[in-house]
Amino acid sequence: MASTKEISRRLRSIKNTQKITKAMEMVAAAKMRKATESVLKTRTYANLSWMTVLNISNSSNANKYLHPLLAKREKVQKVAMILISSNRGLCGGFNSSVLSKAVKSIETHGNLPTDFIILGSKGLNAYSRYKHPVVAEFNKPDSVVSGADIRPVSKLVLDSYLNNEYDKVFVAYTDFVNVVKQVPRVKQLLPVEIDKEDDYLGVVGKDEKVGLTKEYVAKKEEKYLSSTGAPYIFTYEPGGEEILNQIIPRLLEVQLLQAVLESNASEHSARMMAMNQANKAASDLSQELQLLYNKARQASITSEIAEISAGASALAK
Repeated sequence: MASTKEISRRLRSIKNTQKITKAMEMVAAAKMRKATESVLKTRTYANLSWMTVLNISNSSNANKYLHPLLAKREKVQKVAMILISSNRGLCGGFNSSVLSKAVKSIETHGNLPTDFIILGSKGLNAYSRYKHPVVAEFNKPDSVVSGADIRPVSKLVLDSYLNNEYDKVFVAYTDFVNVVKQVPRVKQLLPVEIDKEDDYLGVVGKDEKVGLTKEYVAKKEEKYLSSTGAPYIFTYEPGGEEILNQIIPRLLEVQLLQAVLESNASEHSARMMAMNQANKAASDLSQELQLLYNKARQASITSEIAEISAGASALAK
């Protein structure tokens, strides 16, 4: 059995660690509440903007002009993966889950040459662990408030895609479901393949994958039908080409912003839960060590009493 001095030292160390994890849990909880509020405020706008570009692109006026960001490449030779991770650890399996999801998506779609664009320093494991090239790294702020915070990433992706450096662009992020559940997802940003039933063209904030299938889009478009059942005829001013030129780059920025907000809320929730579990583990270990300390102290006292009794008996003889 360890000495009381050694047990006491370990007990102090665990209690000091518990103070740190408790403080980190409180900080993560405060950040989580703020991030959750932000993600819930913008989620409806992000999904509505996604549906808006689909409606415009499907219209007869807009289809006269096939925007280069909507045109499907005949042969996909290289893709880009925007990986949204955290800047720090101590958040459980948050980073490993989204990275594994991204790598699995690459393997599922034929192991095409893939360049990673990293938001958050922990995403560099894509190279160190899986040897995928990282072409750009951006610092991910803990508090994202506007599209200006992620505009450099959006501009890099747009320019690279229009210059034919990539034939597809994906974003891997963690979808915030609730405080205890976060789901890693991969979403296709470019091109917006409207006629394709693709699980990766889903909306955010869902507990399961919801692809923009023809049935799903038709259901969303029911509200655009007149009382006779015929669709309303929309006139776009100044025209479909001008609208798409303005809205699609903005759409990409909005989708990236929403992905970062979802990941931030998920990260802080995961860190809060990880620190909560660490607190419980430290408390259980403290109780075990305290019991062990009491037993060791009792054994020491019993031994001293036995020695005194033996000495007294020897003197009496």
